[in-house]
Amino acid sequence: MAKADINFEKELWDAANELRGAVSENNYKNYILPLVFVKHLSERYEIVHDQLHGLLQDVQSEYYTKDKAEINYVLEDQDEYKSRNTFMIPKTASWQYLKDNAEQDNIKVLVDDAFEAIQELLEEHNPQLVNILPRIFVRSELSAKQTAGIINLLSHPKFSEKENPESDILGRIYEFYIGRFAQAEASGAGQFFTPGSIVRLLVNLLEPYKGRIFDPACGSGGMFVQSLKFIQEHGGNKSDISIYGQEMTAQTSRLCMMNLMLRDLSFDVKLGNSLLDDKFPNLKADFIIANPPFNVSNWHPEVLPETDPRLFGPRDEFTTDSSANYMWMQTFWSHLSDTGTAGIVMANGAMTSNNKGEKNVRQFMVDNSMIDAIVRLPDKLFLTTGIPACIFILSKNRDGKDGVHRERNNEILFLDASKMGTMVSRKLRVFTDDDVNKVSDTYHAWRNAGTNVERSRNESGNYEDIAGFCKSATLEEVQKQDYKLTPGIYVGVEAAEEDDEPFDEKMERLKTTLVEQFEKGEELKKKILENFERL
Repeated sequence: MAKADINFEKELWDAANELRGAVSENNYKNYILPLVFVKHLSERYEIVHDQLHGLLQDVQSEYYTKDKAEINYVLEDQDEYKSRNTFMIPKTASWQYLKDNAEQDNIKVLVDDAFEAIQELLEEHNPQLVNILPRIFVRSELSAKQTAGIINLLSHPKFSEKENPESDILGRIYEFYIGRFAQAEASGAGQFFTPGSIVRLLVNLLEPYKGRIFDPACGSGGMFVQSLKFIQEHGGNKSDISIYGQEMTAQTSRLCMMNLMLRDLSFDVKLGNSLLDDKFPNLKADFIIANPPFNVSNWHPEVLPETDPRLFGPRDEFTTDSSANYMWMQTFWSHLSDTGTAGIVMANGAMTSNNKGEKNVRQFMVDNSMIDAIVRLPDKLFLTTGIPACIFILSKNRDGKDGVHRERNNEILFLDASKMGTMVSRKLRVFTDDDVNKVSDTYHAWRNAGTNVERSRNESGNYEDIAGFCKSATLEEVQKQDYKLTPGIYVGVEAAEEDDEPFDEKMERLKTTLVEQFEKGEELKKKILENFERL
């Protein structure tokens, strides 16, 4: 990371500290990010306004005119802005207006009024964009001074898209706050913010150059943003992708839509529980990239129809209330196109679980050649949990008939990346670019072996098994291992049985249990001595 980026992050974290005492840490982003979004829309309007003004004065432009009335008409025409993918922002909703009035006692009212005015524009543009900018400042515990502090910091020239047109500056601010605040959030119901290096690995594995991209557990939209970056880095065009997402939390759904609008991406994001209320029943995606909540229990599979089209078999045999992991798998599979591929982050326990409602699904997936690859990840990759994870790659594109990849119906690639990554703090590990490239290049070399596909600049050559790292196993080998999918079994280093409990947490639990047992032992000793005294 460049030094400038580190300084950039420190200033942004200092801005968050403006909120201390008035807002809980896990809610910081819900106040700062809407302001970032409003600043983006305001600057976009100013940029397009300046472009139009330039065209009106350019004698070689079809817009050229000296007629003041005509000039004013063009500069005030909402359609001119809509056609350039932006909105004509009212003066009292502009960032300049908020900045000029930041020290006023009623700044919280002015911010909420600006939100309301822009919200009307959003809904008029797309009815789906409802309640993205609710009035939240007046009813908050924030003081006028704290609100002014955030506005003043975000007004710094280094945070301006107009001043830094090529830097995706507001997008980077957005990503920083989403990621940094994940550390403050409680990880409820197995939902964990997906760190950037895992998202990058997923995107590099799937290579979503063009087509329909779907994430039924889309959170704040990180998978989509990283897909866009991949496309841009490889000379692609974002107009070649269509984005679909579903998110069950309204607040997170709002953040996702703002995040995608910051990148000028067209999207369809719906609110709802993907497992019990699939909002895209007919969608067939070319790529599914997802990190669904881990190990969710009591998710009520009994409310699913017996004939739910996603299920591989009878509901009672192919679901379990103790974990939704494999209902997610069936959901992903049902949404893949005829040549679609899915990359899914899962808890390690999914590779070996013996619960009937999970093992039946895993066995069905192996027997029917649905699994393309399994990647075991190292621990401590997540900010909010130590639960070890893996990646399942599912594909309907294993027959080699697409003319790009080879036929591999009888194989599964196992990759053990559990020793990879670099510790950047005592609790957090990240994948370097070299780590990401090593894993994704190995997968691509295996998938493309013997084809005429042009290799990326990082790929070293043809695929070969490497002891302790990668192994292309036959379905028969997996069946003989009782359908266990732990890479260590196949790559030559037997993995310890996964119990999904981080070492630090396990030691603390064992220590507590031991202390309790010592206390019970002391009580028992006293009772025995008392009984002896009575004899």
